[in-house]
Amino acid sequence: MNKREQLKKVKANEGLTVEEIIEYQKIVKPVKHVYGKYGNLALEYLKEHNVGKYWALAGSLPEYLHNVDKQADRLYMKMYEKLSNSPKFSKTGEYVYDLQVETEKQIIIEEEILNEIVYVD
Repeated sequence: MNKREQLKKVKANEGLTVEEIIEYQKIVKPVKHVYGKYGNLALEYLKEHNVGKYWALAGSLPEYLHNVDKQADRLYMKMYEKLSNSPKFSKTGEYVYDLQVETEKQIIIEEEILNEIVYVD
C-alpha cells in the first residue's frame, strides 16, 4: 500500500492493521506544541491532579493550554497596571526598596494567576 492510499484510508476512518499504523506513524510526524509557563503548569496539573479533565480535553488540549497562556498574560498585564497605580507600590528611587516592591507585585500577580487560571478544576 502506498502512502497516498494509506492516508486516504486513515481519513476515511477505516480500520488499520498494526503494520499500517506503524507505517502511518512514520509518514505523519506528530505536531509538537509549545506552551508558555502557565500552559505547561496547567498541563502538569491536569496530568497529576485532574486526569478526568485531561482525558476529556484530549482533542482540544493544545487550544485549552494556549488559552490558559493568553488568559494569564491578560491578567498579568491588568493586575500589573492596577498594582503599579496603587500608592503602596509606587517607586521611591531607592533601588533595593523598589526591587522589593516589584518582587512583591510579581508574587501577588503570580498567586492570582495560579489560583484563578491554572489550578482550576
